[in-house]
Amino acid sequence: MPTNVIIGEFEQLVLLAILQLGDDAHAIDIRAKLSAIAGRTISRGALYRTLDRLAEKRLVAWDLEEDQIPERGGHPRRQFATTAEGIAALSESRTTLLELWTGLEEVLR
Repeated sequence: MPTNVIIGEFEQLVLLAILQLGDDAHAIDIRAKLSAIAGRTISRGALYRTLDRLAEKRLVAWDLEEDQIPERGGHPRRQFATTAEGIAALSESRTTLLELWTGLEEVLR
């Protein structure tokens, strides 16, 4: 199912981190996961801009948790989830990248 949505590298990383985190996909956890795996510092601004862009593209959805967090002044956290459209976009991107990688094993060693 082609999505006709182009997703960049960082968007892919965010979508994948959300999928891996499951019910623990809050911005702070996504940022920590990306920093640990990608080996680079992720700014809050870059992450939130990307999450907003992915939501506009309908590749992620979010809900407010009902529990109030004392450390956040009683404000609830947003819990993110990759949508069916987001999974389709990731799948399409993966297929495209695998096709482009094919035959380059010797060159890239």
